Amino acid sequence: MRALTWQGTRRVRVEDVPDPRIERPDDAIIRITSTAICGSDLHLYEVLGPFLDAGDVLGHEAMGVVEEVGSAITHVAPGDRVVVPFTISCGRCFFCRRGLDSQCETTQVTEHGTGAALLGYSRLYGQVPGAQAELLRVPHADHGLMPVGEELPDHRYLFLSDILPTAWQGVRYADVPEGGTLAVLGLGPVGQLAARIGALQGARVMAIDPVPARREMAARHGIETFAPGEDSVAAIREETAGRGPDAVVDAVGMEAHGSPAAHAAHRAVGLLPDALGRAALEKAGVDRLAALHTALDLVRRGGTVSLSGVYGGAASPMPLLRMFDKQIQLRMGQANVRAWTDTLMPLVEDPADPLGLDDLVTHRLPLEEAPAAYDMFQRKHDGCVKIVLDPAGSAA
Repeated sequence: MRALTWQGTRRVRVEDVPDPRIERPDDAIIRITSTAICGSDLHLYEVLGPFLDAGDVLGHEAMGVVEEVGSAITHVAPGDRVVVPFTISCGRCFFCRRGLDSQCETTQVTEHGTGAALLGYSRLYGQVPGAQAELLRVPHADHGLMPVGEELPDHRYLFLSDILPTAWQGVRYADVPEGGTLAVLGLGPVGQLAARIGALQGARVMAIDPVPARREMAARHGIETFAPGEDSVAAIREETAGRGPDAVVDAVGMEAHGSPAAHAAHRAVGLLPDALGRAALEKAGVDRLAALHTALDLVRRGGTVSLSGVYGGAASPMPLLRMFDKQIQLRMGQANVRAWTDTLMPLVEDPADPLGLDDLVTHRLPLEEAPAAYDMFQRKHDGCVKIVLDPAGSAA
C-alpha cells in the first residue's frame, strides 16, 4: 500500500509499505477514505524526530470503510463506514470507565511513562503505524471504531477522530461561566472549532492569530479576532472591563511563535543522535511558551486556562508566583475522544451545521501530495487552515 513516512526533520515521503494485517482478535483493517494533517503532526515533522525511525507511517485523523475484522469485533462488519479515534483505548480499564481513555491502562506506554498509545505518533506513544495511508490497522477496534451514516460527506464526520473532541474538551475544561467571556489563542483547526463551540454555548469569544485568512474564517462565525501583540492583549482587557476574559483556551502549544530561544533548542535537539536527542527531550526539553505565557497574562484573576495545544517539555519554566497570585486554574490533557463523541454526533449530523464543519477544510489533496501539504501547513501558506488527504488519489 501507499503511505506517508517520516524520513527526517521536515522530510516526509509517500512510498510503498507492507499492507497491515489482523494481529489480534480485536483488530480491524480500515480502507482510508479521508485522513487529515493535524497540528500535532507538525511536532513530529520538526521537533520529535529523536522518537521516530525512518519509515514510520504518520497520521492519526482518519475515517474509512471496514475492510476486515478480527473475531472479537461484532459491532461493525466489512463494508461499514467508520471514524477512527486517534487514541487507542480498551474501554474497560480503570481510566476508560471514568471517561479518561487517553490514559488507558491497557495501552499506556510504560517505557516512556506516557498515557494511552496513539496512532502514528512516535515511540513516545507506542510507535503504532499511522493513518496517512491507504490501509490502517486499528487495535482495540471493539471500543474505538465509531460507525457513521452514509448520507453526509467525510469531512462532517472525520473531525470526530481528534480535533472536534479536542476542541470540545478544551472548552469544557475552560469552565466558562454562563454568558461569560472566552479568549482563544491560535486559530488553526482546533482553535477554530474551540471558538465556535464557545460561541455556540453562549460565550463572547475573542481570538488571537497572526494569519489574516484564519482570522477571516473565524470572523465568519461570529468570533471577534485580533492580530497578536501587546495591542491585542490590551484590547481584550478593555473589552472585559480591564480584568481579562473568564477563560483562555491555548490552542497553539509548543509551535508558538515568539519563543526564539526554545525554537533554537528544538533545532539543536533535532541534530543530535537519536539516543542523545531522546534523553534531552525527556529530561531537559523546553517548549516555545509564548502562547502559554500570553494565556496566563491575559486571563482574569480567578479564571481558567485550558491547554488544548500540545506541550512536550520536561523542564519548561512556569511563572508560578504569578499563577498563584492570580489564583489561576490550569487544566490540560490529551483528548478523551470516546468520552465526548456521543455528545458531538448530533451536532455533526445536524443539517444546520452549527459548528460550521462545512467551512473548515481549505485544501483536499491526493495522498501523493502529502509532502507539499505538510510544508504548506507548517508555513501557513495559501490560506491553509485544514488539509484533508485522499488516499484514493482524486482531489475533490
